[in-house]
This record gives sequence, structure tokens and C-alpha cells, in this order.
Amino acid sequence: MSLFSTARFFTTVAKLPQLPRALIPELAFVGRSNAGKSSAINAICQRRQLARASASPGRTQALNYFALGPEDNPSAYLVDTPGYGYATAPLEIKRQWDGLAGKYLAKRAQLAAVVLVMDIRRQVTALDETLLSWMDPASRLVVIATKCDKLTKQEQRVALKAIHAKLELLRGGQNFEVIMFSADKRVGLDTSRALLEQIVLGTSLEVAQ
Repeated sequence: MSLFSTARFFTTVAKLPQLPRALIPELAFVGRSNAGKSSAINAICQRRQLARASASPGRTQALNYFALGPEDNPSAYLVDTPGYGYATAPLEIKRQWDGLAGKYLAKRAQLAAVVLVMDIRRQVTALDETLLSWMDPASRLVVIATKCDKLTKQEQRVALKAIHAKLELLRGGQNFEVIMFSADKRVGLDTSRALLEQIVLGTSLEVAQ
């Protein structure tokens, strides 16, 4: 059984002092509104409505925690962060993202990896770059390039090459992976699930120390 098939809602965090105190690894899923973050989470966890897209993208400003592992003793948390960069989101909500999710990404000691969900057709946007700037440069980054089924094989190769080149520039060529993904066609599901489980299992003892 996959660790992610055990995912269930744990808590919602609206302010940093509400963050769980447990010293277990966390995987933060981030992404621009409409990039397919909720669909990716649901597909990886083999659940239809574990994560839900907001009816008003960019307006859900809490961190939603999902527990993974044994019911009485979770071994990891999956953290669904607010979608960012939606044009209709008011400035105050953008400030809230900076104040909550931004500080979470920058300072959370339990953070094992950041999972950036992006539309492969959009490449790495300026908003994604802003997101990456909040991260500790040493933090591990996994990019899930969604909606790859919308491109031809040649277009996929070109897009992946461009994404890699941009991340090489932004991250100094270190500590990131890119996975081509489609929730609808189930492309990249097994790869994503295996990699993220490996990260969690590989950081459990390190975080606990």
C-alpha cells in the first residue's frame, strides 16, 4: 500500500502559531491557481476529493494539512498551500500569502520538500520565480509539470528542456527534479508517488533528530 493512499484531513492552519509541533517531515504542495494542484494531489493520493479547488481561485488562504501513515501516529504531513497569482485576488490576500505560506516555506524546519505544480505549457512564470525566492535554497524542489497530455511528444521535450534550463539558472543546478505529469492520463503518477515517498522515508529520522 502506498503511503499516500492513507492520506486524510488533519487540520487547517490560518496563522503560523497554529502549525503542528510534531517533528515529522512535511511535503508542501504549491502552485499557481489553475495549474492543477488539487488534481495532482488527489491523483497521487488515489482520492477523488481529498483536496478541493476553490470556487474563487486565489481566495483560500489557509494551509491544509493531510496526515499520512498510521491513524494514531502519522509518519508525514502533506501540506496544501493556497494557489497564488490569480488576477482577481485582492492585494490583501496576496499579502496574507506572503505572511503565512511564504514564511512557512522559508522557515519551516520540518519541510522535507516543496512540490511545485505548474502547467507545462506555461513554463516557469514570474510568479513561480517569486515562490522559489521564498524557499531556502537548500530545500529540495520537486516540479510536477501538469497537463503534459495537451502537448505532442516533441512539444513535451522542448518544454521540459526549457523548464530544466530555467531551474538550473534559478537553483544553481542543485536539489531539484522535474516530472512530466497528467492526472487525466495518469502520466507520471507512479514516478511522483515513489519519489515523494522516498523523500519522506529518507528524511523521517533526520527531522526527528
